[in-house]
Amino acid sequence: MKLQTALKLGRVSNLPTVWTNTLAGSVLVGTREFGPELVVMLLAFSLFYTGGMFLNDAFDAEFDAVERPERPIPSGQISRRAVCRYGYGLMAAGIALLAWLGFAFEPRTGLWPALGGLALAGVITFYDWNHKKNPLSPVVMGLCRVLVYVGAGLCYTVKLPSGLWIGAVLMLCYLIGLTTIAKQENLGKVENLWPLLFLAAPVLYGAWLVTVHGMVVLFWLLFCGWLLVALWFLRRRRRGDIPRAVVSLIAGISLLDAVLIAGSGSTTLAVLALAGFGITLFFQRYISGT
Repeated sequence: MKLQTALKLGRVSNLPTVWTNTLAGSVLVGTREFGPELVVMLLAFSLFYTGGMFLNDAFDAEFDAVERPERPIPSGQISRRAVCRYGYGLMAAGIALLAWLGFAFEPRTGLWPALGGLALAGVITFYDWNHKKNPLSPVVMGLCRVLVYVGAGLCYTVKLPSGLWIGAVLMLCYLIGLTTIAKQENLGKVENLWPLLFLAAPVLYGAWLVTVHGMVVLFWLLFCGWLLVALWFLRRRRRGDIPRAVVSLIAGISLLDAVLIAGSGSTTLAVLALAGFGITLFFQRYISGT
């Protein structure tokens, strides 16, 4: 398989948002110092994301043949069967890495990281298989990001604190709003707007965090400002504005991670998440994020 084909299939421009999810999940369980285990975690969750994107194209091959004939499978760059092999293989490698991490790195939480990875692989596969006809697919997509938080947390503790679950629920709400827009991207218009109300949850929680931790304010303002930019694209509705809104909201995942990390008291690590936002935007200029 050619590198360019792999990059298209994997939508790798969005990988920095997976990295900041991993960082946020780790910080929200109380981790402040990182060693080589973080590199293993970042690689593992990158494999899950990339494998899931491969399978998304494999399951959508018939749809893409009509709506997006330029995609790698319908254009003949690679076979559907090969994409399936790569997709499942990448996720299996992710599970293996998490299993290794659970036994080889402190604090050695055993099989829990691998079990979290197995759950993530299952939810990713279910979404890819059933998202076109499932009205609850935005929730399923959100659960994929929730399980990145959970999987990262399980690498450090088997007793996940309430802070992680709050962050996971907020990310779920954000993904419900984002995925609702993405599902209507091919229509050229957004017909159902009410799920966008879910985007208000992280905004309101961030406002509360500002009253508790004043240093959150910069990250929260950036998050809110970028959210308004994405929603402005939806309101303007010129040609290409819905895809612009989608990729903007995808990049905004890292901004939400930054808000949550700053709210936990770690400004330095929040700046790293902010960098993930910038890197995502840079990569999206060269590799499509949708």
